[in-house]
Amino acid sequence: MHNRRIQDNFINSITGRTLVMGIVLLIVAVVLIGRIFFLQIVHGKEALDNFTLSIQKERDIGSTRGKIFDRNGYVLAYNQLAYNVTMEDLYESGRTRNIELNDTLMKTIAIIEKNGDRTIGDFPIIINEDNEFEYTLTDSKLKRFLADIYGRKKVSDLKYEEQMSTPDDVMNYLCGYNKFGIGESTDPDNPRDSFVVGKGYTKREILKLVNIRYAMSLNSYKKYIPTVVATDVGEKTVATLMENSDELLGVAIEENNIRKYNDSIYFSQIIGYTGKISEEELVTFNNMDREGELAETEKPRNDYVLTDMVGKAGIEQTMETYLQGVKGSETVYVNNLGKVIESKKLVDPQAGNDVYLTIDRDLQMAVYNILEQKLAGILVSKIQNVKEYNPPEGTAASKYIIPITDVYFALFNNNIININHLSSKSAKETEKEIYEAFLDKQGRVCNEITAELTEKKTPYEDLANEYQIYESFIVSMLIENGVIKDSEIDKNDETYIAWRTEETISLSEYIDFLIGRNWIDVTKIDLDSQYSDSSEVYGRICEYITDHLKKSNSFSRKMYKYMIRDGEINGNQIIATLLEQEAISITDEEQKRFYAGTMTSYSFMLYLIENLYITPAQLALDPYSASSVITDMKGNVLALVTYPSYDNNRLANSIDAEYYAKLQSDLSRPLWNYATQQKTAPGSTFKMVSASAALCENMINTSSVVSCKGYFDRFQNEQYKCWIYPGSHGSLNVSGAIENSCNSFFYEMGYKLSLDENGTYKDELGLEKLAEYADMYGLSESTGVEIEESEPEISDEYPVLSAIGQGTNNYTTAGLARYVMTVANNGSCYNLSLLDKVTDSSDNLIKDYTPKLRNVVDMPSAYWNAIHTGMRRVVLKKAYYTNLGVNVAGKTGTAQENKNRANHALFVSYAPYENPEIAVASRIAFGYSSDFAANMTRDIYKYYFHLENADEIVTGTAEIPDAEMSAGD
Repeated sequence: MHNRRIQDNFINSITGRTLVMGIVLLIVAVVLIGRIFFLQIVHGKEALDNFTLSIQKERDIGSTRGKIFDRNGYVLAYNQLAYNVTMEDLYESGRTRNIELNDTLMKTIAIIEKNGDRTIGDFPIIINEDNEFEYTLTDSKLKRFLADIYGRKKVSDLKYEEQMSTPDDVMNYLCGYNKFGIGESTDPDNPRDSFVVGKGYTKREILKLVNIRYAMSLNSYKKYIPTVVATDVGEKTVATLMENSDELLGVAIEENNIRKYNDSIYFSQIIGYTGKISEEELVTFNNMDREGELAETEKPRNDYVLTDMVGKAGIEQTMETYLQGVKGSETVYVNNLGKVIESKKLVDPQAGNDVYLTIDRDLQMAVYNILEQKLAGILVSKIQNVKEYNPPEGTAASKYIIPITDVYFALFNNNIININHLSSKSAKETEKEIYEAFLDKQGRVCNEITAELTEKKTPYEDLANEYQIYESFIVSMLIENGVIKDSEIDKNDETYIAWRTEETISLSEYIDFLIGRNWIDVTKIDLDSQYSDSSEVYGRICEYITDHLKKSNSFSRKMYKYMIRDGEINGNQIIATLLEQEAISITDEEQKRFYAGTMTSYSFMLYLIENLYITPAQLALDPYSASSVITDMKGNVLALVTYPSYDNNRLANSIDAEYYAKLQSDLSRPLWNYATQQKTAPGSTFKMVSASAALCENMINTSSVVSCKGYFDRFQNEQYKCWIYPGSHGSLNVSGAIENSCNSFFYEMGYKLSLDENGTYKDELGLEKLAEYADMYGLSESTGVEIEESEPEISDEYPVLSAIGQGTNNYTTAGLARYVMTVANNGSCYNLSLLDKVTDSSDNLIKDYTPKLRNVVDMPSAYWNAIHTGMRRVVLKKAYYTNLGVNVAGKTGTAQENKNRANHALFVSYAPYENPEIAVASRIAFGYSSDFAANMTRDIYKYYFHLENADEIVTGTAEIPDAEMSAGD
């Protein structure tokens, strides 16, 4: 017996030792023999089989994470007891270890998925829509991950080839014989050398196995700590796994707390989510105090380990050390396999603290729905039943329209229609029709591209627009796949310029040029050693291009665009496909109406958008995003809304890999917080800053007037037009200039602020003055909200343009909210806060988060009155604010970012005008007209001040804005 051999070794070791050591060892041997005899007599053979020399270990017992509440005590984040599937590594080293372990895991995965549950997906590689492995990390985080993969202590220790590893390289490395052994050996007598990575597994199976095996490898130094394989599984999974436990060595069911979120879509961008701690986070969190500051000493203040769940984003991350709680512990004894055989000395864990936000749950949810309704309304008002739209030169951006073909294509372009399903065995009638038409189109396109590469060689500028798009895609694909060594190309070379800028050569000539300069990596195109001359390399590149185009969903979507334009696919087929794929959920009666043909495809598509069966986020057509931030007059954030958003329940605990991949590829960017991360020019909303600077620097007083001629012509050979041109505003004082958003007036202010004592114009003087006053309104730094926030940019060029909110001014919606709050309360600029307080689990106050006064803008009351009067008059001119029930003051703004897209629409405001209670900043990215933003904000005031019934404001249907569409901002 194994235990008898241990005793013999002990006895033999006495020889040649000192008498004292011999006696000690003899006593140990006697104790062991006695314990074995006791176990066999009292507990039977099973206890004896489990017994070896035991090792004492300390094991953590997780604490309960604190809850997160809104300002009124509604629970937003909490813990729920759930069943988790775990895997304990009980597999001994040897030739069959990987085979046995992988086999058990595959059986376990099959059971989990058959019952509708899913395995963990925290590994930072996903499978993208083209069925290729793809990193979810970038920059320094990716380097840190690669260092962990290759066992390097520091990123700087990575070898060059390790730093340059592709996702495929990492997967092949981990699946290798010496790592996780995910594959098969073709020669049983020589398993190592004949091992084929991935053989016998699908790509998705490989990724699932790597997810689990990698997580297990992080626990390898503590085998007795099980690895979570799946969280929150159902009772069917539990029952099936228990029934098959004899075949699933190491697999167990554990009850554990998982993180859950209420009303997740509305709060995910604020609250964030939890997930498994990374190596980098382990170091960071273990050296932080409760305030999130690095500890002054080298001794860790916390006891995080690699199996812990921590905040990965938002408040969950910011308040991690408050929410986490204190772990309990127990002493365990493990055998030589790492299996726990005894435990004692239990120390109970302590629950984490609770965090209360300043956010009002109901307001947050209502504003989100208002934003979605308004965006849908704008889309409906802009969509027209035309195939193409090319606006005539000089068309105002507010007048742009959306062709219905763009809407149809958007369903393909943003993955609402699953193009992979069109070719599946379960595809339905219309799906098959579309796929058959696609195959025909694909054949024609690939033949034409081959002809261009081998025969026609048409210069890029002479190609039809469709094929220009295709050839540009091909070059981008070759660069992305590493075939073209883009970083080595001489960008000043005449041939490169002829292709990239002048567009006077063909793709064929460009590729020949790259081959001749050795700027093609032949290893990326599976070139055999027999190929040697450039013509053979070129031929292989042509094959590579057509092969990859046929497999690329991204390229397929480009072809679908032209199929829709050319009528090869029609609207009825597209809507039928939506229904066949169950991409939308409508009533049986609505389906009958469609199939009966009582509505045209154009009308039915508008109907779907009007009723939010298809949302602005799904279409990702301008405008598809918006944000609004509401504060009180002391810096407490009552609502911080960004549209679109995501379900953080599907990222918490363990990431739903398929859902995360979908979010990553979503063109509406739902992971992006448009309220705190998007920055745009403020447009005319900046004019209160310029007015303050002009008044306080004595450029004007409240009675001074400037004559608007419709343009500003102080500079020779330069003329800046006012928005009213060819009209004019005439003579305006500062209140009138704000009221009418007169660019000419504020151009003049920017000019005067730039004059030195001798009357000489100097850009830097004006920029310094404008920056000084922008800083007074808090626009020079982030607002203080306790989640990720972009740093603002104060303009550093063109003071005349900067004075109307152009130049290089760029601010977040949160930054504009603090700015207008400061205007509303006559200069008291507070740091914004999302946090109200922290309490312990017994509701005792731990910390209060009253916002801090940052500074005070000290101006005479007459100046404030002039600014407020101008802002009130802005709103009085808006018919849709008439008889609202509360007096509002505000300022509109539009900002151009891209000449080919609509302008951003902004509105900053406060109410009541007489005694401000709240300030609101709203932005609709690429929202056409600032009136749309102002109209949207009106409904926010209606809801907040209870001016209409909530269900009359939040209707769940598109709200077409009754805006004036003025250009005056």
